[in-house]
Amino acid sequence: MMTHPLLPKLRQLDLSGMVLTLDMRAAQASEGKLAPTEFLAVLLDDELERRTQQRLSRRFAESGCDGQKTLATFDFAAAPGVNRTVIQELATCGFVARHENILLCGPTGVGKSHLANALACEALKRDYRVLSRSLHRLLMDLHAARGNGAYNRVWTRLVTCDLLVLDDFGLQSLTPQGVQDLYDIIAERYERRSVILTSNRAFDEWAGVFNNDLLASAALDRLTHHAHTVVIQGESYRQRSRRKEALGTPNALPAPSS
Repeated sequence: MMTHPLLPKLRQLDLSGMVLTLDMRAAQASEGKLAPTEFLAVLLDDELERRTQQRLSRRFAESGCDGQKTLATFDFAAAPGVNRTVIQELATCGFVARHENILLCGPTGVGKSHLANALACEALKRDYRVLSRSLHRLLMDLHAARGNGAYNRVWTRLVTCDLLVLDDFGLQSLTPQGVQDLYDIIAERYERRSVILTSNRAFDEWAGVFNNDLLASAALDRLTHHAHTVVIQGESYRQRSRRKEALGTPNALPAPSS
């Protein structure tokens, strides 16, 4: 069947989804006595599936999301304070359609970044445009774009993507320009696009991250309005893993006496 007369035509039209399944579908059509239109419909489904998967792979690569950190791989048992029902509701991505925000707060290592990434993955699967970065890197990229002529392109992407994930808010101090940029991003996206933000800072410490009372008040008012807040308590995954590894390490032999 690899000499099927349709093959060169399908390749010329860049219908590789059909090329890959033509032999199998032709055999199925012969065995099942499919009508020509039914055979064509099955082949078209194969091509559409290939294009959907290609588009999804491209969007994952462009978004900065980790395709391995999904809700399926999140350890809810290790984060008993996380309401699984609430997370599953957020995973429907209705909050993106409503231009609402999600604030994930808690100490270091409890799974905030994993959950943010997992929700972003769900948005990508629903064909939303997503950009995920640590806040520090995002502001550094925006600053660098001012000097290399890419500022308008970078800024447009930041404020027009359907979902922007800002990881580790408050982890590092912000420059005055970074404070202004963060405020501008939040203000521009307010009630137009959604933000997921993770932070290990308590809410009463958030204003101090800005070092500017006026901008802090204005930014946080917009950020927390129409927001779903998830506070995660517990112990760091990494600390628990270190203890497990330590317990599994054979005891060292005593030092020889002198």
